[in-house]
Amino acid sequence: MASQAGSTWGRRISPEALFAAGAVSQYLGAATAVELFDDLAPATVALLRVAGAGAVLVLLRRSWRRSWSRTDLGWTAAFGISLALMNLFFYLAIARLPLGNSVAIEFIGPIAVAALGTRSVRSGWALALAVAGVVILAGFSPPAAQVGALFSLIAGTLWAGYIVLGHRVARSGTAVDGLGVGMLIGAVMIVPAGIGDVSTAFTAPVLLAGGVAAGVLSNVIPYGIDQLLMQRLPRARFALLQALLPVTATFIGLVWLGQVPNLREAAGIVAVIAAIVINRESEQPPVDLVP
Repeated sequence: MASQAGSTWGRRISPEALFAAGAVSQYLGAATAVELFDDLAPATVALLRVAGAGAVLVLLRRSWRRSWSRTDLGWTAAFGISLALMNLFFYLAIARLPLGNSVAIEFIGPIAVAALGTRSVRSGWALALAVAGVVILAGFSPPAAQVGALFSLIAGTLWAGYIVLGHRVARSGTAVDGLGVGMLIGAVMIVPAGIGDVSTAFTAPVLLAGGVAAGVLSNVIPYGIDQLLMQRLPRARFALLQALLPVTATFIGLVWLGQVPNLREAAGIVAVIAAIVINRESEQPPVDLVP
């Protein structure tokens, strides 16, 4: 009944409004994480985010009641590890780069997946434009920002893996349960990186709550909204809406964190947004990259 009520509620709101709400939630979560970096290492905040979001989803869904085949569990584990590492490197990036810059650079991953999948001239131009945007954003930056750009590129590569593996998990029927269980498995994998400041978080309830809040805002809410949208929208329209993500990240970084992009940074972000828009064209399903 609850899921039916959620679906009915979701259908009453326009897809654009839902997507915008998810995007704002996602980057409010990222801004919350940035504010925790003064007290906790970015890797620890990433661990709290992934573990907290996974625990919330598993408890809400009661995922332990589902019957898991070895194959489904294997794909779920790979998906969750990719997601956890993506979150880890994204947080390492936004500790060194403005939020909007990092999100724009990270988009090289999904644009590359689309280019490989559709293999069209238009997708190739989109990828080239995205690369140009990344060069503008990273090529003339101070060394610390270039390290952040490298972490964003790694996160983008992992985002590509997340897309491919997430598609496989969604086809298996595990969907949201796979997301929750996968995040818990992924959290275990990044424990060595994030364990250092965990004791500090557990002795300061505000910090612990902030880490869990980052997970709920950045993972649970936007990914839940994505599930609703994927049921309602063709893939090309959903892909076009993703152009809102760098815009939203830049806006949240400006308003919440006081990160004002200069003209060069704005040009790089605009180039990536244009690449996302160009890349939307194909309704034809991409070549399946999962065996």
